[in-house]
Amino acid sequence: MSEREFCTAEREGNILVVTINRPAQMNALHPPANAELAAIFDEFAADPSLWAAIITGAGERAFCAGNDLVYQASGKPITVPPTGFAGLTSRFDLAKPVIAAVNGVAMGGGFEIALACDIIVAAENALFALPEPRVGLAALAGGLHRLPRQIGLKRAMGMILTGRRVPAAEGKELGFVNEVAPAGELMNVARKWAGLIAECSPMSIRASKEAVMKGLDEPSLEAAIVGQRKYPAVTAMFKSEDLIEGPLAFAQKRPPKWKGR
Repeated sequence: MSEREFCTAEREGNILVVTINRPAQMNALHPPANAELAAIFDEFAADPSLWAAIITGAGERAFCAGNDLVYQASGKPITVPPTGFAGLTSRFDLAKPVIAAVNGVAMGGGFEIALACDIIVAAENALFALPEPRVGLAALAGGLHRLPRQIGLKRAMGMILTGRRVPAAEGKELGFVNEVAPAGELMNVARKWAGLIAECSPMSIRASKEAVMKGLDEPSLEAAIVGQRKYPAVTAMFKSEDLIEGPLAFAQKRPPKWKGR
């Protein structure tokens, strides 16, 4: 992982910290930034030594203000990677967990990035919205579908049909924010969540995420339960060394030494 022009990626043990680095544009994304982020998350997905990721924005004003409308208004071609906005919103096969550390404004596509993550930690000053209808657009990068699934139809429609801004504390009440971080503590809180994940077997984490996400697509609870053993990450878990290490460490009363394979 190395520094790119519009974002950075830094390893912290088994955790990858990705930072959108366009603070002058409130971390809004244009095609080159989307391409860089897609490449970073391609590498993250393929690297067995990386167990979880945190994505955040540079500066204190914005996590991501969404699509760079100034760039779009210039008439330049607008392209999005096959894996979606920021390389995340259409990445449906990623079994590794991703945490959004929302350090300010998360508007439109920025909110859609956060919704595509598994956990959202928000700074006290964070603001969330899908304001696309206010500029003649619609949140078609997953926001219109993920938000109702995550907080329920009526609550989601209250945001979607008004484009209103929701502060971090209300986001926690609505259910899409896991924790609100005090001023200056956002990344510490995000790293705490990542650390709790890293205490678990990465094979079990991937199997659990895959079972949850694929199970939501099944027509019934029975179908979800019956079908889960066919999922790749679940199959890999049952064949892994971690499956032996976990019970052995428990029996020996010691912390497990996960290998992630």
